[in-house]
Amino acid sequence: MSQSVDRALSILPLLAEGPAGLEQVATRLDVHKSTALRLLRTLHEHGLVYRQQDQRYRLGARLFALAHQAIEELDVRGIAHPHLAALNERTGHTVHLAVYEQGEVVYIDKVESRYPVRMYSRIGRPVAITVAAVAKLLLADLPEPERRAVAEGLEYPRYTSRSTPDAAAFLAELARVREQGWATDLGGHEESINCLGAVLRGPDGRARAAMSVSAPNVVVSAEELLRLRPQLLKAAEAISAELSGAAPSPPPHTGTAHLPGTAHLPGTAHLPGTAHLPVPST
Repeated sequence: MSQSVDRALSILPLLAEGPAGLEQVATRLDVHKSTALRLLRTLHEHGLVYRQQDQRYRLGARLFALAHQAIEELDVRGIAHPHLAALNERTGHTVHLAVYEQGEVVYIDKVESRYPVRMYSRIGRPVAITVAAVAKLLLADLPEPERRAVAEGLEYPRYTSRSTPDAAAFLAELARVREQGWATDLGGHEESINCLGAVLRGPDGRARAAMSVSAPNVVVSAEELLRLRPQLLKAAEAISAELSGAAPSPPPHTGTAHLPGTAHLPGTAHLPGTAHLPVPST
């Protein structure tokens, strides 16, 4: 039975290359044509292959439906979380995961900073869409007409002097983000908070989510935070690979030792508790 299953499954990659006749399938599997026909009939009964009028076989619609369902049901948060936690462990900074839903960019996961100064971001809470790094990444992936319509329909609050001023500036920023694959919010929502984000892509190459690492400038400067870009992009690449069907790989584990590009908060031993900053736009 296992040999029959193996042979049947071997037919699918063949047909993915294009329609094939019975003799071609039998040759590829190195089996008699009667065996190949039996396997093709079984796959045809389940809608996984389809016999054309020219008697050649191609992949069936049922296979595409199953693939689409599998993609839709991928647990982005479940796949991403170990990588978010590993990045947090290496850097010490807050790491967020966000998705674009019904006109809003919403946090769906968060790993807290290990520093005493923390931020009041909440899972399920929307971000400041015109300045957040994760929002820029997700909106940049939209088709151009939709991207323009969204940008022109937004209001542009002046949170700080670095906030995005209008739709034209936002569209220009989205074009840069779309090209480079990463984004920043350097004091655009709160003067004291900086953020660096990367996009997470699915098997179709489209953005499924965005992740970010953020920190207040009393912990690390913007320049130091930007030095974490290779680590962030590597984590995003690993998550994207899993979202696209690659076998999961264990996220790197480096302990909580201080690394270059992360700064220790001076005098934290004298803080009586954990301080909080306003919600970051990451």
